[in-house]
Amino acid sequence: MGKPATIDLETFDAAVFDLDGVITQTASLHAAAWKELFDDYLRKRAARTGEPFEAFDLNKDYLRYVDGKPRYDGIRSFLGSRNIVLEFGSPDDPPNRETICGLGNRKNELFNARLAREGVKVFESSVRFVRELRDNGIRTGLVSSSKNTRTILERAGLEELFDVRVDGIDADRLSLKGKPDPDIFLEAARLLAVVPARAFGVEDAISGVQALKSAGYGLVIGVDRGDQAEALREHGADIVVRDLGELQIEVPRTSVQLIRVIPGRG
Repeated sequence: MGKPATIDLETFDAAVFDLDGVITQTASLHAAAWKELFDDYLRKRAARTGEPFEAFDLNKDYLRYVDGKPRYDGIRSFLGSRNIVLEFGSPDDPPNRETICGLGNRKNELFNARLAREGVKVFESSVRFVRELRDNGIRTGLVSSSKNTRTILERAGLEELFDVRVDGIDADRLSLKGKPDPDIFLEAARLLAVVPARAFGVEDAISGVQALKSAGYGLVIGVDRGDQAEALREHGADIVVRDLGELQIEVPRTSVQLIRVIPGRG
């Protein structure tokens, strides 16, 4: 292993984190819900049209077209990769309607059913890292494309871990573009009263590191929970780790003190 990356807190006033895959282990629930949705839809479409059925690939399709994006954007992106064009519809569409919104609402049903069955697991090392930052005066923000963010935080007991939150509901209310556009990260910085260059951001999605880079954050940290370390670097990550326990924090004091974040995944 190489030398652990060190974050000098004298350089930053705030830190912003993605939720799924960084703080909580709910990314796997999202991925499973996406696969259930698309496999069911593609199988029925193949039976109706005579086209061959090609399953949704978690190692390719999820990371490339869906991960980190707002729900409807992810659906449009993936279907576009299969040359399937659907009407957008309305956010009020029932989950059995063959529109972008209908499929998106079905995915939300599937995700919430899995959430109710399996609960929320957290990455304990990430929670310790955020608390360490807060203990040293760093303001913290949470960003997520999900409209289930509040529910997930409540189930995990992490409501008080972040000073501000910008999620999918806020994005709709404020007409913010989703990742890879920088809007939600810029809004988080605004709420934290910090210029983006004085903040660092942590993301596990390619679209997320692109958004952080575009927002002008002073440091972009990619968390590789699978096998996309190189892709995260190529799209804007300055540092890539497999777990936030790999990072060191340098606290500005009269004598320089390194505080080691205890390794270990939740």
